[in-house]
Amino acid sequence: MKERLRSLDTFRGISIVIMIFVNYRGGYYWFFRHSKWNGLTVADLVFPWFVFIMGTALILSFQSQLRFGAPKKTMLWKILRRSLILFALGLLINSHGCGDGVDMSQFRIPGVLQRFALTYLIVASIHLLFSSSLNNSQEYGRFAVVWDIVVFWPEGLTHVGFVMVHTCITFLLPVPNCPRGYIGPGGDDSHGLYANCTGGAAGYIDRKVFGDSHIYQSPTCKEIYRTTVPYDPEGLLGILTSCFLCFLGLQAGKILFVYKDWIQRCWRFFTWGLLLCLLGGILCKFSKDDGWIPINKNLWSLSFVLTLAGMGFILLLACYLLVDVYKVWSGAPFYYPGMNSIVLYVGHELLSGQFPVAFDVPQTHAAQLAMNIWGTFFWVIVAYYLDFKKIYISV
Repeated sequence: MKERLRSLDTFRGISIVIMIFVNYRGGYYWFFRHSKWNGLTVADLVFPWFVFIMGTALILSFQSQLRFGAPKKTMLWKILRRSLILFALGLLINSHGCGDGVDMSQFRIPGVLQRFALTYLIVASIHLLFSSSLNNSQEYGRFAVVWDIVVFWPEGLTHVGFVMVHTCITFLLPVPNCPRGYIGPGGDDSHGLYANCTGGAAGYIDRKVFGDSHIYQSPTCKEIYRTTVPYDPEGLLGILTSCFLCFLGLQAGKILFVYKDWIQRCWRFFTWGLLLCLLGGILCKFSKDDGWIPINKNLWSLSFVLTLAGMGFILLLACYLLVDVYKVWSGAPFYYPGMNSIVLYVGHELLSGQFPVAFDVPQTHAAQLAMNIWGTFFWVIVAYYLDFKKIYISV
């Protein structure tokens, strides 16, 4: 693909801007904060959308390298290097929250960038294993209409396998003193019967692998359910479903490569988005707590991943139509943050709570909202300046 699609950077920019805003507390309004357990708020959207668009960008990068004859060994080294850098940056951010000194006995190991790193490492390596140079769908005759689905079919089966493993572990793994298949918040849930079962199998695995002291100590459910054990929303088990989400984003990239007609692309974006949202809704029975698999960002549940992938397809469709097809929108101001998203993510985390993005204001929603809007706008200005200077930093 010769042209650079501004819609992809616009999508990424929308995600990072919203992420900065909600990480800066969003005026402390509840809908700008993460769900306490089941459910979906604005804050729950952005991280999964980043994972989704990472998959889309991945195939664009790989196809460009393959068409120029890049050796797969070289590409694998780049995957490993990028994953290590992302993981190290994640640890740096975790250490920044430790104050004047880092107590290694209490140091959190998982995190957002760590999840990015491991997801990218797994998905990119699998894609590299099965990848070859994609061509126009017209070359495949009667299979052209479904070529974006059947191309690299072993890759798809691998990720479906991840989902099956995730589901089996979630609902079948025995967790001491907890009912099998429990996926609740623990604490006061069910009259305190499962107080130490927060997250079920997902929480149990992290506590066994990392230890209680090296995972997140204040899960969102603690405020309501008075959870007594730590739980990490970026834990190990959720990597399997985040890989599946990244694979679905990669599917969007396949559509962009295989189909050159914008109408074909848009119909496929819309169809994938509708079907995935419908599947997610069926799994949760279109309810917050009564479904087979509730939508839950803390667990990265299957219904959560399907729903967010579906929304990702729809948002990508909107950006693609407005920015690249009809060109009625340049993507600004989101386009600029999207070009330097890793800089903005690391920067906004390291400066969180400090001048010039934060200062003493009254503890009211209005005052806090104004400060958080300013903090977000500050990073948009930084991104615009970097673009003006043609400075683009990636890993």
